[in-house]
Amino acid sequence: QIVATGICRTDDHVLEGHFVDVDFPVIPGHEGAGIVESVGEGVTSVKPGDKVIPLCIPHCGQCSFCRNPESNFCLKSHFSEPQNLMPDKTSRFTCKGKQIHHYLWLSTFAEYTVIPEYAVAKIDPAAPLDKVCLIGCGFSTGYGAAVNTAKVKPGSTCAIFGLGGVGLSVIMGCKVAGASRIIAVDINKDKFAKAKELGATDCVNPRDFQKPVEEVLTEMTGHGVDYSFEVIGHADTMVAALASCNMNTGVCVMVGVAPAGSMISFDPVLVLCGRTWKGTLLGGGKARDFIPKLVSSYLEKKFDLDLLITHMLPIAKVNEGFELLRAGK
Repeated sequence: QIVATGICRTDDHVLEGHFVDVDFPVIPGHEGAGIVESVGEGVTSVKPGDKVIPLCIPHCGQCSFCRNPESNFCLKSHFSEPQNLMPDKTSRFTCKGKQIHHYLWLSTFAEYTVIPEYAVAKIDPAAPLDKVCLIGCGFSTGYGAAVNTAKVKPGSTCAIFGLGGVGLSVIMGCKVAGASRIIAVDINKDKFAKAKELGATDCVNPRDFQKPVEEVLTEMTGHGVDYSFEVIGHADTMVAALASCNMNTGVCVMVGVAPAGSMISFDPVLVLCGRTWKGTLLGGGKARDFIPKLVSSYLEKKFDLDLLITHMLPIAKVNEGFELLRAGK
């Protein structure tokens, strides 16, 4: 039973047809939290009544990636094979007798869903599901990009491009990691107050300048930031984020999802001098371990998820939620 779900920009990409591997009709949603209603044969890690978070990157525990301690990928993931049907190639959803497809095996916009055991994580029974649902994707992706993927060091400088829920979560991760300067970048200045509340020290609107934003950030910091994060999903801002970190030891993490078929062109000298350009999936932690730990950290008040929540709507008003998302609200 899904009790609460966030609306992630990725769900909007699904509706806009940006992903070629999604079959319609489909029930989207992948950032949820719920309670186990019943379990199938052989399931041992969860039982009816357990609070759980569905995992958009599964953890089968058997493949070469799952067995690699440095990896958080899994060959059961949608990057390797479609997740439009259950692993047995059936759908558990129908409408008026016709098959409806799953999304990432999760489909958290349904009140009840069926999920493989290795795509769900048991969490602390004290967790408020209407808050920790954000840990299912947006928060863990942003926070983990800073603490796991970039491994932000104390005293460092960081720049975050894009201040939606995921970008704000990157700011929270940079702050917890001890960054001394956190520069928030967005063309929507209405995002700046929340960014500062969560830990940003500076806010930059690229439209306020005649020069490219990477030049602005380089001038602000001397030689560029130590870590930059692109949390939008645009090819041009990905290159700008890379160019804004320092030329030798700078690390740029790609967090935003670009539309299918997007291509990037950039000057190889940006990387030749030593910069590191890397991506992150679900914040770089093995999901069945990382996500329950984040829930526990939230309960210990190590960060405040509640500040990321702007609206609470009944599921019947999900389309209004998408309108708020697209309006930058």
